Amino acid sequence: MEIIPWRPMGRELSSLHQEMDRLWDRFMGETPLVRRITGEWWPTVDVSETKDNFVIKAELPGMDASDVNVSVSGNVLTIKGEKRKEEEEKDEHHYRAERYYGSFQRSFQLPASMQAEKVEATFDKGVLRVILPKVEEAKKKEVTIKVKTDK
Repeated sequence: MEIIPWRPMGRELSSLHQEMDRLWDRFMGETPLVRRITGEWWPTVDVSETKDNFVIKAELPGMDASDVNVSVSGNVLTIKGEKRKEEEEKDEHHYRAERYYGSFQRSFQLPASMQAEKVEATFDKGVLRVILPKVEEAKKKEVTIKVKTDK
């Protein structure tokens, strides 16, 4: 008799989703091609958590802080803005263009354990960094437990 490891359904669906994404990318090419077809673009982001904060970093190359709007409504953080196209030269012929222009909006559902009134955003070298402080109760507290011997 063979032992078969149990895998929860969520893991299988996640794996299926990833495989479908890879299949779609192989069929349609890189993701930028799909974005060109749909006419949409959105900044790539990193979401992380520290002991005291949630941190969101968004890549916004070629943009200024004045082109970006960050807001919190309830427990939803929204980043929106517009990347304007540079003036086009008449003699220039494009054979492939991968840079995107236009409006974008990204929204993130946040845990209730953050302080909306203390959110800070900075913009440096095309990277937007949003810091969302946690409420005091949400900060993870490490407790050291002394291990005793049975002797």
